[in-house]
Amino acid sequence: MSTDGAREANSRIICRDLREWIERSKELGQVRVVEGATWQEDIGMATGVLQHTDNAPAVIFDSIPGYPQGYRVLVNSFGSLQRIALALGLPVESPAQDLVNEWRTRLHSLEPIPPKYVDDGPILENVHTGDDIDVLEFPTPKWHDEDGGRYLGTGSIDITVDPDEGWVNCGTYRVMVHDSNRVGFYISPGKQGRIQRQKYFDRNEPCPVVVVTGVEPALYLAGCTEIDYGLSELAWAGGVKGAPLEVIRGRVTGLPIPANAEIALEGYAYPGEVLPEGPFGEWTGYYASASRKEPFIQVKAVYHRNNPIIYGAPPSKPPNEQARYRAFLRSANLREELEKAGVPDISGVWCHPVGGSRLLLVVSIKQRYPGHARQAGHLAAMCHAGAYLGRYVIVVDEDIDATDLEEVMWAVCTRADPAGAIDIINRAWSGPLDPAIPKGKKGFNSRAIIDACRPYEWKDEFPIVNEPSPEMKKLAKERWGYLTANLAT
Repeated sequence: MSTDGAREANSRIICRDLREWIERSKELGQVRVVEGATWQEDIGMATGVLQHTDNAPAVIFDSIPGYPQGYRVLVNSFGSLQRIALALGLPVESPAQDLVNEWRTRLHSLEPIPPKYVDDGPILENVHTGDDIDVLEFPTPKWHDEDGGRYLGTGSIDITVDPDEGWVNCGTYRVMVHDSNRVGFYISPGKQGRIQRQKYFDRNEPCPVVVVTGVEPALYLAGCTEIDYGLSELAWAGGVKGAPLEVIRGRVTGLPIPANAEIALEGYAYPGEVLPEGPFGEWTGYYASASRKEPFIQVKAVYHRNNPIIYGAPPSKPPNEQARYRAFLRSANLREELEKAGVPDISGVWCHPVGGSRLLLVVSIKQRYPGHARQAGHLAAMCHAGAYLGRYVIVVDEDIDATDLEEVMWAVCTRADPAGAIDIINRAWSGPLDPAIPKGKKGFNSRAIIDACRPYEWKDEFPIVNEPSPEMKKLAKERWGYLTANLAT
């Protein structure tokens, strides 16, 4: 098949926009519609229940009091592995590690495809400028009880461009609604969008930015994943899709705006202009900081589709929806980086949702030489996919399923003698959201590398596990699994 033919075939299995993804998720029986829930309390409460329930459906809230019918909020989009697979064009019935491996295979052959500029698209169905701008026209929820305001940007991408290098970044950063034409623009230190913004501020120039919510799922997943520096998420998502993403040129900033997105806010962040932002319940499960003054975006134009959908993905105590889809994406990236760094015989990698997909990383290996386990652990802690705000890296033998936390902790308890099994890395890259670091000292933290492999020097003499082989366990499940089927959990 030609390259163009391959791209065309691939593009048929990737959803063209958020609405097509919703329809295909409905075909899987994984979408529910709720009417009459309030933005003040109900939507946030319901989202918390959904996010903390495995395989809970995606839910669309409509008929929200105070807003027109059709102005909707979508939550828990990626609460199941099937819906993540659907977004990326992967087999929807495959188990986690198979999907990680399939996704890595796709990444090996992924060729970024730059976006295509078009003159029209659904995002232009409604355009507001000047006195017509009103960000409050959208039913933005208050997600957590103690939040300092309503956050339109939880499942959004914030589009900026590097003033020196010219490449476009699409990062997922939180966006708080201040009033009708001003929204917050908080970005953690070290993130690519913050680096770009600071370049403008250092020149005493305004930073152009577009906040977009309700983009096609592959682009959203790109925005909340570690993509190589200098590679635009628009081009990366085009490579995943197998066809260029269509974008319009923003009428104010000239930045590319996805033509099939639901809502876009276009404007500028100005150096030295700040407003109180937060607090906001974050992905660690804590309010990591109080309200503080942060840059904001002066909105100059609002674009939205008819009957727009806010894409809600608020962070909360893990494991939650965000942690589940980021676990899948980050695990694939982490394994890729470990193999590129020369770590051989990796059996599995999993960035556990209970740690928000960052705080607890597990790598399983088939030990080949002295120091193999420590090499894998230290590289996992410090490579791009694992470096930001990590805490623990556990390395286990190949007989341990890296995705099974009980198996992993059994290995820690029985194969790791603490005095010799734990390495500590000091002054690693952390951030203001780290709840274990006191105020005034945030920015650095430490990492523990736990070698839970059989000690290499005498691994062949290590006690034998009193458990059937994987083949026998499979046979036992086939014969006797009915005895435990349908038990309440």
